[in-house]
Amino acid sequence: MAATVMEPAVRARITLPVEGMTCAACQATVQKALQRQPGVLDAAVNLMMKSAAVTYDPALVQPEALVDAIRETGYEAELPRPEQTAFEEQEARDRSQVQEFRSLRRQALVSGAAGVVAMLLSMPLMAAGGRAAHGTAGDPFMRWAMESLTPALRTAMPWLYRIPPALLSWSLLVLTLAVMAWAGRRFYVRAWAGLRHRSADMNTLVAVGTGAAFLYSMLATVAPGFFLSRGVPPDVYYEAVVIIIALVLAGNALEARAKSRTSAALRSLVALQPRTARVQRGADEGTEVDVPVEQVASGDVVIVRPGERLPVDGEVLSGGSAVDESMLTGESMPVEKQPGDRVIGGTINRTGAFRYRATNLGADSVLAQIVRLMRDAQSSRAPIQKLADRISGIFVPVVIGLAVVTFVVWFLTADTAPAVRAFAAAVAVLIIACPCAMGLAVPTAVMVATGRGAELGILIKGGEALQRAGDVTTVVLDKTGTVTEGIPDVTDVLPAPGAPRGADELLRLVASLEGSSEHPLADALVRKARNRGLALAPVEGFQSITGLGAVGVVAGSFVAVGNEKLMHEYAADVAPLQADAERLAGEGKTPVYAAVDGALAGLLAVADPLKPSSLEAIARLRRMGLDVVLLTGDNRRTAAAVARQAGIDRVVAEVLPDGKVAEVQRLQKEGAVVAMVGDGVNDAPALAQADVGIAIGTGTDIAVEASDITLMRGDPRGVATAIALSRRTMRTMKENLFWAFVYNVIGIPVAAGVLYPLFGVLLSPILASAAMALSSVSVVTNSLRLRRARLA
Repeated sequence: MAATVMEPAVRARITLPVEGMTCAACQATVQKALQRQPGVLDAAVNLMMKSAAVTYDPALVQPEALVDAIRETGYEAELPRPEQTAFEEQEARDRSQVQEFRSLRRQALVSGAAGVVAMLLSMPLMAAGGRAAHGTAGDPFMRWAMESLTPALRTAMPWLYRIPPALLSWSLLVLTLAVMAWAGRRFYVRAWAGLRHRSADMNTLVAVGTGAAFLYSMLATVAPGFFLSRGVPPDVYYEAVVIIIALVLAGNALEARAKSRTSAALRSLVALQPRTARVQRGADEGTEVDVPVEQVASGDVVIVRPGERLPVDGEVLSGGSAVDESMLTGESMPVEKQPGDRVIGGTINRTGAFRYRATNLGADSVLAQIVRLMRDAQSSRAPIQKLADRISGIFVPVVIGLAVVTFVVWFLTADTAPAVRAFAAAVAVLIIACPCAMGLAVPTAVMVATGRGAELGILIKGGEALQRAGDVTTVVLDKTGTVTEGIPDVTDVLPAPGAPRGADELLRLVASLEGSSEHPLADALVRKARNRGLALAPVEGFQSITGLGAVGVVAGSFVAVGNEKLMHEYAADVAPLQADAERLAGEGKTPVYAAVDGALAGLLAVADPLKPSSLEAIARLRRMGLDVVLLTGDNRRTAAAVARQAGIDRVVAEVLPDGKVAEVQRLQKEGAVVAMVGDGVNDAPALAQADVGIAIGTGTDIAVEASDITLMRGDPRGVATAIALSRRTMRTMKENLFWAFVYNVIGIPVAAGVLYPLFGVLLSPILASAAMALSSVSVVTNSLRLRRARLA
């Protein structure tokens, strides 16, 4: 009998900040350490966010043990501060990024200046040593130094060539040691920590490459006789060590700058939170006090004037205004707010002044939840990342092995200066290898894409959802609230031929009667009359007749409103409007007859109209090669009419929530990758069953919770935009991974010297370090293109 795997009764999730990770190998090391811990169900380590999101069973492991597991790998971690809000966490992260960039830039600039000095001091030594005689062969950098720079220096600085070589060598040793101890310290400390914990990463490669060059040069400086006695010139590579450190730091600084730009959307969201709020204190409405937003309590009355940003979420008490919600929903038009309406912190009050009661505060506010959702999404991992993780796990040991093989082959086969050439080639292999680009290829694209989505009012809940959305082949749309407005509206008012009352008077009488009804269609009739400014009359003797309609006395006249059967009950002849009723029913509308004092007065139609953007949204989906299905619990006639208007060919009607799930499953069994789009409680099971659940943000909370993607606006065009963003992001991820792999596949053999027998080309360690620095920057820059990608 097969063993049953018991799911934990309780799951907990924690995101731990991790410091010291610099490449994909670091990321893989931390992730493996966490996954080995008993009780850990899932671990997603993100190099870009410098975090580890861990799902675990609290009965088997505690957060403190997770922190210890990370520290045992040689990286720093700590528990998150429980009192810290999402805004404070992001602000702290932003400050850290700025400090990191400034530190790297300062160290890179100083190291670069030291590298120029080291290069100048090295020129007389190169001219006198073996590097001048043999190092220029195949090495374009050395050829330029010997053929162009040396003659110019002899003319401009003749005194430099009169300094004793021993003094130059010792000066270079001191300068290089200073640079290594200050600017390069991070590489050696982290490489040593990795060695102690039996792991290797980019720091290992830089430390081994520059460390070997320094030790070789130091031995040549301290004991030149050791080399001379063996017929080998005591060459030094101090300038290579310093310039390599400078170039790697410059690459890290550019990478840090580019990475900070990937979180620009998050910073923009955090910046929406005002620092203060104007609240009413005491019973006197005239007493207004400005307080820090953290001191606003639930129930406080907040006052907002034109042009101000709302500090917290709440409900309007008095006054009215148009509020700009574009920064949260992407909707460009301001939204009118009246007493009773909900308002969101971070939005901008455009015109009037109003007072509102504070409701959701701090971590419960809409803005804080969006920030938290985006951070969770950016910390998650796309499945495509697994390939890079597998390669990263063995990358550094393989590169070190290749460097050793390179040294041995060159040492045994080089016809001249085998030690010099073997050493230079081995160091070039170590330096050019770059696991960083592989580690950044996917996370940078996820970060930029989720940020771009947030700017467009699309919240994507993680890298997995982002990747799956790009594979969607079929989009299933719920009708009510997704394709249609979700609010019944009066679409037609037709007075009977020869009737004494016009359209407005007919609507006024009908709405007056329906004002006493609880039928869903009654709300639409009353709302239409009030929107037209019609004064409703009092009703006497109101009676609701189940399945037929309603009757009563309005302004002294007996009024009957309902279906054809009700008209027959009161001897009203519907023949003059029967053809119109059938036409309206065929359009998916509900016809409602009205009779006054026993005579047919007119015909009204009520329908849930299409959203203005539905036609364009469905046309875009079809242009993208997607199958579109309308799925609804409504009757077949209405569903078919709505589908015709919207341009949808496939309709599944009269299904309950379990029927919606069954339809999604049927499509999946046919091989379709299904995206389900809905907004109601009855859509939640189908949203969860679909490969990608897309919730309309104006719908219910349970639908939003069950979804993978949330559209902050009720605009179905966001579905096409979300899928287009996913497809564009997947293309960017694949481009990043391709170039990261190709760079290493081509760069490492070139550095090892495979082109030398055919073309006489070698790669100096200095050029290798420049190539390594640019590889990571190129990946991040490619991901940043998503910020400007066209998604229409």
